[in-house]
Amino acid sequence: MKVSITSKDALILVDIQNDFCVGSLAVPNACDIIKYANSYIEIFKKNIRPIFATRDWHPKNHSSFKEFGGIWPIHCIQNTDGSMFYKDLRLPNDTLIISKGTNPDKDAYSGFDGTDLHDKLKNLNINRLFIGGLATDYCVKATILDALALDYTTFFLSDASKAVNLKPDDEALSINEMLKAGAILIDLNDLIQ
Repeated sequence: MKVSITSKDALILVDIQNDFCVGSLAVPNACDIIKYANSYIEIFKKNIRPIFATRDWHPKNHSSFKEFGGIWPIHCIQNTDGSMFYKDLRLPNDTLIISKGTNPDKDAYSGFDGTDLHDKLKNLNINRLFIGGLATDYCVKATILDALALDYTTFFLSDASKAVNLKPDDEALSINEMLKAGAILIDLNDLIQ
C-alpha cells in the first residue's frame, strides 16, 4: 500500500521518553524504533505537517505506580530525566507536546485521555493520523483506538513501535485489535516521500 502525505495529516509519536527507552520501564528493544521515528519526523517536516509528541507526565504519587496500587514501577515523573524525550529523537522545536497521566488518581494510556489533543487536531483541520511509539500494547494502542473512535483515519506505524509484551502474545493481540477497529498498518516503505 502506498500512502501520500496530505494537508489533512499529522504525526503523533507516543511516549518516546527516557524511562521507556532505557530507564525504569524500558520497553524491550525500544531504541530500535528511533531511526524510524526520526525518518517519519523528517517526512512530516518536509511536508510542513504538524508533529505531536505525547508524554507520560506523572506526579510522584501516581496511581499507576506499584507503591500506590498500580502495576508499574515508578516512571516518567514530571521534570525528571526519566520523563524527558529520548536524546536521539530529533523532535523539531515546533513539536506540539501533549502531557498525559497528570491526574494522580487516573491512569491515562491514550494521548486523548484528559488532554486537548483532539481540540488541537480539529483546530488544525486534521483528519488523518500517523501514530507510532511506545508501547504498542499500551499507550500506542489506546491512542489509536481513541483516534478511530473519534473518526480519524489512523495509520499504525509498525516499524516505529515496540511492545512491552508482559505476556508473549500481547503485541500480536494488540495489533489485531487495532486493525479490527479500522487502523491501517504501514511502515516507512509505504510512504511516498
